[in-house]
Amino acid sequence: MTFEQIYQQNTNFPNRYIAPEKLFYYLQTNLSSYIMEIGKSYLEKPIYQLTIGNGDISVLAWSQMHGNESNATHAMLDLLTTLDKAPELKDTLFEAVKLDFIFMLNPDGSEKWTRMNASDIDLNRDFHNEASKEIKVLKEVASKKKYNYALNLHEQRTIFTTDGIHPSTLSFLAPSENVERAITENRKKCMAVIANVYNHLKEMIPNQIGRYSDEFYPASTGDNFIKAGMPTILFEGGHFINDYTRKETRKYYAVALYYALKAIVELNSSIEGWETYLEIPENKETHYDIIYRNVKLNTDHECVLDIAVQYHEIKEDGKDDISFIPFVMEVGDVKKRKGWLEIDCTGKKFVSPTKYPKLDTEVNFIIED
Repeated sequence: MTFEQIYQQNTNFPNRYIAPEKLFYYLQTNLSSYIMEIGKSYLEKPIYQLTIGNGDISVLAWSQMHGNESNATHAMLDLLTTLDKAPELKDTLFEAVKLDFIFMLNPDGSEKWTRMNASDIDLNRDFHNEASKEIKVLKEVASKKKYNYALNLHEQRTIFTTDGIHPSTLSFLAPSENVERAITENRKKCMAVIANVYNHLKEMIPNQIGRYSDEFYPASTGDNFIKAGMPTILFEGGHFINDYTRKETRKYYAVALYYALKAIVELNSSIEGWETYLEIPENKETHYDIIYRNVKLNTDHECVLDIAVQYHEIKEDGKDDISFIPFVMEVGDVKKRKGWLEIDCTGKKFVSPTKYPKLDTEVNFIIED
């Protein structure tokens, strides 16, 4: 049986939103022999590291550096749940690998469902300044031993596709070490792992695996870790059609995580097959969540245009999961973009308290037949 055939979601976390206290309780109750507190957040929440495996290959990974990117936390929980059903797969993997996984590096941002931490710092741009407590925790862990690989786990917006048609459900990157984007040996090690994952998943989600931009970001974590000599692979979980709660993305993220660890073992720092990485299509920024086409506004003159809408993900008090609030992003000729949902408003009535939709504000209009 393959991992994807036996994949099982951790049912303790059915929602896209993961409350930090719920995660902490679960880790302490179910994985207490594997976890340790490695630091605290700006608001003094614990940051936990899970260590599993006895192998000679050391891998460091972390989730929710950005608090509103929970898929990697889900993927790790699902990975452990699935492997518990398959002792042979689990033993084979963790006899070769020792994995240090930092759950929810940014618990303050995770609680509020914000990208930044509680002091409004983007941890992924704080590598050199070290203005945040959380980045210091990550760098301290990374400095304690020589890791063979690091996995920098993120999510990306629904705007990205692989080809202008299919969503970038998963994207990967072997980060650049310099502005010239030189393909170094460490980058090739990352590319070989990504190529292996791509070969396993491309039939499961055809045309839905992309390659993230390899522009060098001087302040970002992955670029600096690989620049310092540690092969670092970026994961990005993205959109899946009709799945804004990202349950399908979560599944394939977990599958990708398993095959990345398996590839790290099998390659054993080899760069074999790295060229396949270059065949993965680069992400394209092509979509909005909704585009209303051919909207006739209530103006004194003839005015027909398109209205592009994007959901803002917001954690509202008293709700167990995030809410998707539609905001107006573009008004006019939006032919260069597509919508995951397109609504033709020809012959329909635009009902609104204002004549024109206002940019960057919550949608306040309806379309009537």
